[in-house]
Amino acid sequence: MTNAAHTMFAADEASRALGIELAEASDGRAVARMTITRAMVNGHDIAHGGYVFLLADTAFACACNTRGPVTVAAGAEISFVAAGRLGDRLVATATERTRYGRNGIYDVTVHRETPDRPEAMEVIAEFRGRSRALSAERGDT
Repeated sequence: MTNAAHTMFAADEASRALGIELAEASDGRAVARMTITRAMVNGHDIAHGGYVFLLADTAFACACNTRGPVTVAAGAEISFVAAGRLGDRLVATATERTRYGRNGIYDVTVHRETPDRPEAMEVIAEFRGRSRALSAERGDT
């Protein structure tokens, strides 16, 4: 099923240029995946936090745009729990916690994908985003 989140992601050059894939997006939930490349590793030989944040932010954006109207970030924070490494396949799962008026709160968990042991999900980061739906009448935030 295609919705506003899929349309938005199709036009998101920044996320797609980094190899982020939108696995699903519906009903206030989204899942995005990204593999850590050599260009995403910092001087400590771990995934740069900015790339982990970008993956979480992409999943957040898709989750809060599943229903329309156009919704943007009003703020976000992230807690890094473990280091991502070169070659890791990271999965960001965004879930709507609540919507009130034109605002929303979404939680995103980023974990390392372990296909051979799915029960051993290792959390890399926890992200909380606050959204704001744009006013269709005024076009503002």
